[in-house]
Amino acid sequence: MPKESLDKATRKAILEARSMVQAIAKADSGEAETRKRIDHIFQAVMGYDRFKDMTEEYQIRGAGETTHCDIAIQLSHEESSKPEMLVECKRININLAPKHVGQAASYAINYGCDWVLLTNGKDWRLYHITFTKPPQTKLVESWSLLDDDPLVLAKKFEIVSYKNVKKQGLDGLWERRNVLTVSNMLKAMLSEESIKLYQRRLKKDTRVAISPEDIVGQFRHLLNEPALSEMDRIKISLPARQQRTATKKVAKSKLTSVEQDAEAVLVEKQSNDRES
Repeated sequence: MPKESLDKATRKAILEARSMVQAIAKADSGEAETRKRIDHIFQAVMGYDRFKDMTEEYQIRGAGETTHCDIAIQLSHEESSKPEMLVECKRININLAPKHVGQAASYAINYGCDWVLLTNGKDWRLYHITFTKPPQTKLVESWSLLDDDPLVLAKKFEIVSYKNVKKQGLDGLWERRNVLTVSNMLKAMLSEESIKLYQRRLKKDTRVAISPEDIVGQFRHLLNEPALSEMDRIKISLPARQQRTATKKVAKSKLTSVEQDAEAVLVEKQSNDRES
């Protein structure tokens, strides 16, 4: 596989942004100076027009007093349009904390905006707001301008770039993230078709026949606690066992869900006993 490369102009813009942020971090600059650098990064690295696409001190009218978000990214200026993303900026040497996330999310919730970008110039965090009751704030991407590789930074900044936001790439990103949830991934991994595939591949690689129950039991050992909790909520469909004789094949017989659970527990217990 060819090694990925970064074009010279993008690399230069990212490295210049890094040097600029390093300088104000060393000087322990205030929020106003930090925001100037963040404005520059939006223009030089992400391709926004300072006058057309960005509004500073954007008014947010909520249930109480009118507040102001540091920057609003708004590409359409029709009467019914609203910002695609709100940006909350903190002073360069302030560590981003949950209270800052809550503040930024409250702006988005009050305005009805789906996306929030929280940054102190060094650390960047992109959040999505889901308007359930109560609304949910989820971290989607994060990166460090000072620590991450320029190629990684190029990909991260591309997510919130003018071009990607213009073509509604953030919506596509959220759709993909909703597909790749722990629950959906476990359902795919533990489907009957997948388990059969694991059996065939393991048999090919090791010449040892492995039962579906052993495969499920091994997954339980590999998964972390949150994933295990999610695994316990889904129905696992095990391939039916096949018994072969020299002269005929015996018809497949499907296990009931109760039998499956019982066998899975038994297999897990036996495996634990062997390890002990």
